[in-house]
Parts: sequence; structure tokens; C-alpha cells
Amino acid sequence: MFGYEPAYVLCGDARIACYDVGHGAPLVLLHGNGEDSGYWSQQIPEFTRFYRVIAVDSRGHGRSESGTQKLSFERMVNDLKIVLNEKGITSAHILGFSDGGNLAIKFALTYPQCVDKLILNGANVEMLRGVKAHIQLPVYSAYALTSLLGCFSKHAARKRDVLGLMVHPYGVSMDDLNRITMPTLIIVGEHDMIRSSQTREMAKHLPDCRVAVFRDGDHFVAAKQPSRFNRTVIEFLLGR
Repeated sequence: MFGYEPAYVLCGDARIACYDVGHGAPLVLLHGNGEDSGYWSQQIPEFTRFYRVIAVDSRGHGRSESGTQKLSFERMVNDLKIVLNEKGITSAHILGFSDGGNLAIKFALTYPQCVDKLILNGANVEMLRGVKAHIQLPVYSAYALTSLLGCFSKHAARKRDVLGLMVHPYGVSMDDLNRITMPTLIIVGEHDMIRSSQTREMAKHLPDCRVAVFRDGDHFVAAKQPSRFNRTVIEFLLGR
């Protein structure tokens, strides 16, 4: 896939696929809902000039197995910790996109000692208030439909569980962000599906945070504006 082959780490009842490329300080990449590490195909070649990149397919996504239990951010946090332990990584920079950004927040709150710098691309804390209605309401409808079809189809049940990550709160409040003290960068597009009010409130609660808004960008700025995105990330990580 996208020129790289994964290794697999056994995390409880599921094998989790991860791509380990490059050398240097570790940089973990976490993709969005319903995607896989292929989303980072325009980032990995550039980032590996400076960092050892660990791109992880979240449980139930890409080449990673779902396991037998319900998908949750708590379970994916545990998976990520096991992957890092298996790789001998005690701390890393973490870049998360969309649901991967939410996972990065949850991981930073659970294991703050394991995160050097945090980059949140299109992440949110609140579901309905944080995401624009024309995006979030169809997600609720699709979740309801796949919940019904999931009684008859394993494929629909898996889709339901993945969509559920975008429907149910993931156990983080705005006040929790006050505990994330490592340097943090929020990247959003000018026309992101994340409400600008949500981004501003998140930045207000994060003690050491800067925000980069990509002009004319939407939610997928890493894919659509890769040169600017990569430069912004690397300059932040290098402290420039």
C-alpha cells in the first residue's frame, strides 16, 4: 500500500498494522475516520528526511483487525501504547488528523509523558457543536441505518462501529485540554468542517498552543496542500 508494507503488532484480540519508516526522533501519524495510513502518502517521504515515522492503521481501519470488542478511543489509545512499546519508543511527536487528532488528544491525556509535541489537524472535542451541521447530521443518519443493517451484515456492523467513533463523545471535555501542556499546533482549513468556534475554544484551553489556518483550505489540507502542510509541521517540530 502506497509503497510501504506494514508490520503487525498484536494488541489483545487484534493485530494492528503499522508502518515504520526512516530514522531519527519518532513521529507518529494517525489517520482519520474510515481511512488508513495511505492518507499520509504525500507526507511520509518528506517527514522521513527528518524523522522516524510510525504510521498506524487504527483498529478496524486499513489493514488492522477489528477484534471482538466494540471500537472505542480508549481501546485505540491502548493499541497505540502497545505499538510504541513494541517499537521501543518511550516518547514521540504525534500528528493526528480528524478522528486521529481526537485519538491524539486522548492519548496525550492518558500518557502525557509519551508525547513530545502534539499536532492536531482538524480535530474536535465536541461532536454536534464542534462539527458543522451539514457534515455531522448525515453521519448520525448513516449510523442509524448501519445500526439497523448491522443486525444482518458483518460489513454493515463494522461500518456502524467506525461511524460510532464520530457519533459518541470520546470522554474528553474542553477543560481536560488544560492538562495538555506539551507544545501543540492546531492546523485547520479556512473552510474546514470543524467549526472555527470549536478551534478557537480548543486553542484557548491548551496552555501552549498555536493555530495555523490554511487559506482556501478544507478539512483535507494535508492531501490538497501537501507542500504547505509538510513545511508547517516540520517547522513547528524543529522549533522554527
